[in-house]
Amino acid sequence: MSQPPRPLFSSARHRAQRDRMARLPAPANFLAPIIAETLLDRLTMVTREFRRTLLIGAHDKALADHLRATGTDLCIAEAGPRLAAANDALAVEADAIDLPFASFDLILWPGGLDSINDVPGALVRLRALLAPDGLLLGAFVGDGSLPRLRRAVMADGVRSIARLHPQIDLAAMGNLLQRVGFALPVVDVDALTVRYGDWFALVRDLRATGLSSRLSPAPPPLIRKEAARIAAAFEAQADADGRVAETFRLIHFSGWAPHPDQPQPARRGSGTASLADALKPAP
Repeated sequence: MSQPPRPLFSSARHRAQRDRMARLPAPANFLAPIIAETLLDRLTMVTREFRRTLLIGAHDKALADHLRATGTDLCIAEAGPRLAAANDALAVEADAIDLPFASFDLILWPGGLDSINDVPGALVRLRALLAPDGLLLGAFVGDGSLPRLRRAVMADGVRSIARLHPQIDLAAMGNLLQRVGFALPVVDVDALTVRYGDWFALVRDLRATGLSSRLSPAPPPLIRKEAARIAAAFEAQADADGRVAETFRLIHFSGWAPHPDQPQPARRGSGTASLADALKPAP
């Protein structure tokens, strides 16, 4: 009998990271308000009310308070048990939420999809939790992020060991949404540049935002020489002002639970206008 594949990410390390976020001051997680503002801006473009909302992640109290102020019945799912307890949330991983089908009109996921072991399974589960014509809206740090850090960890004298997470790209996310049955999927990206004086400041930010490694098994700790080489390689990429411009690519995604009243794409081959005719130069 074949053995199940080993999980890429450690759930125990994930829970520990989330609980560590609960002990940090809110401003330490600089990404949370940026992602929240983007998601709320996109919600304002939707001309309907959402009576029942699921928020995945209890790390942004301001976002939760804003949603409650809209009058929606808010449920929060949070992997970190301490963070969950402090925010009256369900202590559960996003790919293991066990609630009745069609329980929500809106699901918000402000970060974290990129480090779930079963991304398609998580999306299938969320699709089932949405009522017909319900909306899934989220964001995560995606493909192309942290290029200078990735270059630095490959410096000479550093063991060639996987330390950074694989990343989901724009096309893959769009395909996933379609594959699991979401209607009208939309995926786009914003690039955010953050300037760092040294590698250690970036590491502090990654920890505060829950983006540090949760690979399984955990890579061996860096020895002092390796850390020094990575820091030097990172700082060697600095601009003239001595600061390194690092990039976070925020991939935003949305999809709707199917409903008969939603717009439908035209059947393939049903067009009546000729592309060749449209491209002909005007007489």
